[in-house]
Amino acid sequence: MNILCITHADFETPGVIENWVDQLNYNFTVCKPYHGENCLLHTDFDFLIVMGGPQSPLKMEKYPYLKDEISLIKQAIEKDKIVLGICLGAQLIGEALGGTTVPSPEKEIGVFPITLTEAGIEDPLFSDFSLTFPVIHWHNDMPAKTENSVILAYSEGCPRQIMRYGRLVYGLQCHMEITQEGIEMMLSACPEDLAPSRFTQNEYDFLQQDYDSINQGMVKILDRLVALRVSS
Repeated sequence: MNILCITHADFETPGVIENWVDQLNYNFTVCKPYHGENCLLHTDFDFLIVMGGPQSPLKMEKYPYLKDEISLIKQAIEKDKIVLGICLGAQLIGEALGGTTVPSPEKEIGVFPITLTEAGIEDPLFSDFSLTFPVIHWHNDMPAKTENSVILAYSEGCPRQIMRYGRLVYGLQCHMEITQEGIEMMLSACPEDLAPSRFTQNEYDFLQQDYDSINQGMVKILDRLVALRVSS
């Protein structure tokens, strides 16, 4: 399995995804367009993971390399590759499929529960997940609805937490990959993001969460995406 991972900030790493890759001995390439690397040069991959970051599709003129990422996502979808977008990555999938990113009703930063929809309960990626379970949030925007998209999970502050855009194409507005160490890095890099709001935890409460359990959910999703590809 050849995996290409697009990142958007040095302080926002693939987290538990890298541990999963190492355990399974998959080939793992990280591309950093924000450092001037051209993501379109990468073609030999089976699984595309597009991570989160401080950028926004609503400010495309400020981050022109996002257009190349959208092109790469389109190509990957057309070639029936696995595509997983997380936070910003989920928004870029929506853009690639003709949708438009929109502001979330609420800013969410912290660990808060999301709830599966009926479609989410039936989806093979979440078959044995609890109806409601905790995930990590760090966002102001949310991904687009498109013609064939299905909402699989929502939260009190954001109605589009997990989207299925195709059989092998999923977008998570929330995070399940960030480790405890990763949260510490993000808090250090972006302390101003913790300005109080209805769904913003303070630093102390944020750091007290059970990240191992959340990370285990991410590993389940990754395993099941690979299994879906293998079974096709």
